[in-house]
Amino acid sequence: MSAEDRTQDPRRRRVIAAAVLSPVLAGAAAPACAARTETTNERRRKPVAPVPTTLADWTGVAEALGRTGDMKHNLMYHTGLPRRDLAVVSHGVVVKPALALGSHVSFVRYADGGSLLMGDVVVTEGELQRFSDALYEHGIEQTALHKHLLAQTPAVWWMHVHAHGHDPVAVARGLRAAFDRTGTPPPRPSAQPRRIDLDTARIDAVLGVKGTFDDGIYRSTFARREMVTEGDMILPRGLGSTTAINFQPLGGGRAAISGDCAMVAGEVQEVLATLRRAGVELVELHNHGLRDEPRLFFVHYWAVGDAVTLARGLRAAVDATNVMPLVGAAGAG
Repeated sequence: MSAEDRTQDPRRRRVIAAAVLSPVLAGAAAPACAARTETTNERRRKPVAPVPTTLADWTGVAEALGRTGDMKHNLMYHTGLPRRDLAVVSHGVVVKPALALGSHVSFVRYADGGSLLMGDVVVTEGELQRFSDALYEHGIEQTALHKHLLAQTPAVWWMHVHAHGHDPVAVARGLRAAFDRTGTPPPRPSAQPRRIDLDTARIDAVLGVKGTFDDGIYRSTFARREMVTEGDMILPRGLGSTTAINFQPLGGGRAAISGDCAMVAGEVQEVLATLRRAGVELVELHNHGLRDEPRLFFVHYWAVGDAVTLARGLRAAVDATNVMPLVGAAGAG
């Protein structure tokens, strides 16, 4: 075939055209790829830090909620809403509100002017759907729905809630509308006992943390050592990343224990096995958030027995995780 014939061959012309156009197309594709990378990088914001606030900064939130709160670590405005209206029994134990029936909501302000709501809410099975509906009507997210107790009557559920924006008072109004669809009672001062039938000094020594009293319950709390973020927001230590051990005295040094343990994926199996070796019953394994980093898992558990003996078994589970002692946490989990 002559050079002229090869040039006029249609298949030959397509090959030549492709060879000529390839560098052009490659050059044209590069800027498009770079543009996509740039857009992705722009979306990766540097984590925003929480800023200190005072009670005075949250007056509008308190008025909207219809309840006063307190400050935790000068960063979290925390409000407790215990379900004192419920008489819940689990495994023959009448559960005190502070053991496992305490709703908690916390607000945090950030350096970019935004505010974060995170909370853990107790609802009965009959309240669950209308409470959820009210949240969605006001732009508040549900991030988890689960149990903290086994075989409890009446049936009770625990829901984690989340909202982020620049108007925390509007979020508080939405929360109030949701709580108004439940039997959550108005606040009253906690009744701190003059004494508690537990050897709290030995429990503290075993667990390596100074516990706190809350309405007849003794609580030991730990927080993850890592910086934990929710989306691009840095969570204050003690919010959304805590391990909590709650002791309800039963007499004679015995206690009912309800709690949860915050873990990363690589810690889960060792913690579960350690709890079972200690005779602790497993209730739930799940997440509390949707966008946390590192991704956290929580196991809720239940035990009844000698408080100090159980504390030893729980200490082994705590030691299997990367946590540190914490006092004054804003609720469990």
